[in-house]
Amino acid sequence: MGKAPDLNDVTAFVAAAKAGTLSGAARDMGLPTSTVSRALTRLEEHVGVLLIRRNQRGLVLTDAGKEYLTSCRRALRSLRDGGELIERQRVNPSGLLRIAAPVCFAKNTLAPLLAGFLKAFPEMKVELDLYSSGWDQEGADEVDVYFKVRTPKDSARRCHLYPKISQGLFASQDYLSFHGGPRDPTDLSKHRCIGLLAETNFNLWKLMKGTKTTSPELHFVLTASDPEIHCQLALDGVGVAVLPLWLAKQPHVEKHLVPVLPSWRPIPIALCALYSGASRLTPKIEVFMDYLEPFIGTERDPCLRGAPAKVCFIRP
Repeated sequence: MGKAPDLNDVTAFVAAAKAGTLSGAARDMGLPTSTVSRALTRLEEHVGVLLIRRNQRGLVLTDAGKEYLTSCRRALRSLRDGGELIERQRVNPSGLLRIAAPVCFAKNTLAPLLAGFLKAFPEMKVELDLYSSGWDQEGADEVDVYFKVRTPKDSARRCHLYPKISQGLFASQDYLSFHGGPRDPTDLSKHRCIGLLAETNFNLWKLMKGTKTTSPELHFVLTASDPEIHCQLALDGVGVAVLPLWLAKQPHVEKHLVPVLPSWRPIPIALCALYSGASRLTPKIEVFMDYLEPFIGTERDPCLRGAPAKVCFIRP
């Protein structure tokens, strides 16, 4: 027998056994009588035994048909129960949602949103795994949603893109008063710059001006993987830093920093979320992604703290 029988044929068999006639089963299913008859024939050919005897008074189950009917009813009931369970999950999802995210993004955007998410879906639990480097890595298979600040060139997972994050060059007034400001990108080689770990894998200092791009040779006095550390070092007068504008344009930060080479901009950060799934997401991932959508990269993004969204994010 090999593969399982067609579910429609099984349903027709159960309907025919209940109705007692082909015409009654066809009426109950809203199908032509000939369609029900062919379904019964296919099912009998599949199982290799006669299930129903047809006579002038209607349909009579064989002994094999009676035993098979019990199994079919049990199977269809299990399928209905499973469908109801899936529907309950869709309406009120539950279970553990595993998320991996960069430290800075998790702290400034995700964490402030999780309380509201868990309140909206009280049956859910969240496991948040933070990472600070490894720009090209992907989460393990058990991770449901993996946030990255670089769009993957190749991934087995589906990818959801968010508005890009604008960046700029900044330094403190004290630093610029002592060292002077660069007049063009090549002058940055003479300055103390604050770099990113794994700089060769993620070129934070690739600068753009219109159609021009350049990657100046730099002297990093310090490297770190967290932009908030870069910001603090810039505020302390250590050197020039590339900062996301949602951080640099916050009022309490902006008043202490000076834009450097404002006509040249670092490439924007391409924030995305990777997740597994076929044509439809699992309920827990779907409700999580839907919950985040009105916040990330909009004026409601918790990371802004007074910074203007229209300056900080680049929408498609």
